[in-house]
Parts: sequence; structure tokens; C-alpha cells
Amino acid sequence: MSHISYRPKGKRSPWAWIPTLYFAEALPYLAVMTISTIMYKRLGISNTDIAFYTSGLDLPWGNKPFWSPIVDLLKTKRWWTIIMELCISVSLACVAWTIPGPYFFKLSLAFFWLMAFSSATHDIAADGYYMQALTAHEQSLFVGIRSTFYRLGMILGKGLLVIIAGELEIFTRDVAFSWSMTFYVLAVLFVLFTIYHRFVLPCPTSDRQENEPRNMHVFMNEFWETIVSFCTKKQANVAILFMLLYRFPEALLVKITDLFLIDPVIEGGLGLSTIELGWVQGTVGIIGLTLGGILGGIAVSIGGLKRWLWPMVISISLPDIVYVYLAYAQTTSLNLISTCIFVEQFGYGFGFTAYMLYLIYYSQGKHQTAHYAFCTGLMALSMMLPGMIAGYLQESLGYTHFFWLVMMCTGLTFLVSTCLKIDSEFGKKKR
Repeated sequence: MSHISYRPKGKRSPWAWIPTLYFAEALPYLAVMTISTIMYKRLGISNTDIAFYTSGLDLPWGNKPFWSPIVDLLKTKRWWTIIMELCISVSLACVAWTIPGPYFFKLSLAFFWLMAFSSATHDIAADGYYMQALTAHEQSLFVGIRSTFYRLGMILGKGLLVIIAGELEIFTRDVAFSWSMTFYVLAVLFVLFTIYHRFVLPCPTSDRQENEPRNMHVFMNEFWETIVSFCTKKQANVAILFMLLYRFPEALLVKITDLFLIDPVIEGGLGLSTIELGWVQGTVGIIGLTLGGILGGIAVSIGGLKRWLWPMVISISLPDIVYVYLAYAQTTSLNLISTCIFVEQFGYGFGFTAYMLYLIYYSQGKHQTAHYAFCTGLMALSMMLPGMIAGYLQESLGYTHFFWLVMMCTGLTFLVSTCLKIDSEFGKKKR
């Protein structure tokens, strides 16, 4: 990697690198936030520890607004993208190496932290590179393509890889070995991404480092001005509360749902195998999430965010009741379970549209890019803090009472949404 400044000859078609870049962007995030949860559950870690420690791994994404200026100051976006992919490859291999060992929980968590930091940095660099390597027209043209391949990466990570681990569990009768091999496969895949991007990613002129040194004092003054302006916008307090609390019920739910589906019936769960979990959550659930998000975007483009806010608030909240039903029924029907998961994930995808569009709405004006980065940091924080206590609450209350608690917390979503003031024209397609 010493000759990282290699420049591919000619202008590369965006089709040569956008699909693989955003496919790769999805995988480490899923490995850290979702696959690790399933793996630890299969290896016998308690729900309290799983929820607390894996939720803490969200912190690097929460710190993106403070780390992104450093990425801008040092090296090029292309350099950061490739180096972070190499770091992710190494951390994946290290996780695989630690799993069969006696201290796998502590050691694997340490390497998951490295992976989380590398993945968050890769997100910053890849998104910045996307804007620098493409014209404004190309950015608009390929935004749907990058989103599609990110979703395909989610299906591979949360679906196919989990199914592979489940198949290996059956074939080898060794859970630790099965998950170790799964992470080795993911590590090899990321090595291939690293090599491919090393030779295929173009070197746009706008991404080259300027020869003159940056003035750090001026930079810090501008950074402080950005923070102050973010906190003094109209409805700043309401906006921050909305960013932190709109998804509070989902933040509790997301850390427990996989554990609930895996836990045996005698412990209040549904007793799904690893293969069944990969199908239900990683395939059916992701399809529901994607369709909900697409429909949400279409709806807002027609009627605007203000018009669709309350249907989306209801959509992200009420479908959570399916988990109350499943906790009572403890059905063994995979079709019924899949239907419930599809409904909940479709509702979440539709309702999440309002959240993401409000972040864009609040970020408008001077320092738009930096303000949006702060919003995404608050978004990560909103998932991390509730997730850290979710395991303790579930083990204290049991699954049924925990899911009722989640339904009660949907009142927070409704409460913070009532305080928003949104321009009725925002989000509508311009004639």
C-alpha cells in the first residue's frame, strides 16, 4: 500500500466503483451492530452484556462530526477509503481469530471497536469521495444506485452470512468454529474490495491535497462557529429532542429482537435457529424495510414532509405491537413470524423517512454539510444510550413486559413530533 497514489488512467465509469463502494460500506456496520449480537447470543453471552457492550460500539458513528474535519485535513478521501478498508479487513480477521479462544468476548470486543472506528471513518471518506468524484448531475443520477447496493450489502450481511453461519453450526456441530469461519469469509471479501478499489477508484483533481499548509487556528474558529450556529437555530431545543427521542422505542427494540427470536420458548423466546433468523430478519425484514423507505420517499415527494409527518409517526410506532403478540403467542409458524417482522420493518422504513428528512430540513442554511454531520451524530447517540440499558430491562421484566414497555415509550415519539414546525412545501417535488 506504499504506492497508494496510483492513479487509474482515464475517467472511470461510476458503475465501476459506486456499487462495490456502497456494498462494502454496509458490511462492517452490520458486522459490528447486528452480526456481533447474534454471534454473542449463540456463544452464550447474557442479554444484558450483549445489549450494553454492542450498543457502546455505536460511539464512533456518534463522533463522526468531530472526526470528519480531521479526515478533511489529512490526505485525500481516496486514501482514507482504501486504508480504512484495509483496517476493516484486518479487524475482521482478528475477530475471527479470537472467537475460538478462552477470552473471546473481551478480545473480540476490542477488535470490533477497531472495526467500528474504521467503518465510521470509511463512511466519512466514501461519502466525501462520492461528492468529489462526481458532477452534481451524476450525484443525483447515482443516489438511488448507491442506496440499492447498500441495501444489498445489508441482505448479504444480515441474511446470507447469518444463514452460512447457521449451516456451518449444523455441519460442524461447533458454534465457535462456525462463526470464526464466517468472519474469515467476510475478511477475505473485504481484502478483495480493498485490492479492487486500490486500482479502480479514480483520482479526481478536487480530491488532491493542497500543497499549502492548513491554518489550524482558523479551522478551529470555524469549527466552533459551526457548533454555536447549530445550537442557536430556530427550534434548536425541539430539534435536538426530536433527534434523540423520535426513535427511542426502536432503540430499545433493535437490541432485543434478534435475542428474542433466538431464545428458546422456555425462556420466553421463539426458538428460531440461526438459519431461520437469517431468513426472517436478514431477508424478509430487510425487504420490508427497503420497501417502506421507498414508499416513504415517494409519499413525501408528492405531499411534502409536513403532510406525511403523522402517518409516518404512527407507522414507526404502532407496528411494534407485533412483538407483544409474538411474546404472548410464541408461535412456531415461520410464515407468521416472517409476516410480523415484515410489517414491523415496513412500518419502520416508512416512518424513518420523516426522521431523515427532518435532519436535512434542520441542516439547511449556512454550514449545511457540517450541521447534517452533527445531526447524524445525534442520530447515532439516540440509538446507543437506550440500547445500552435494553438488555438489563429485558432480563428484569421478561420479554412480554419489555415489549409492553416499548409500546409505552412510543408516547415519546408522538410527544416530540407535536412540537415540530415544518414548512409545508419542504420535500415536495418542484414543478
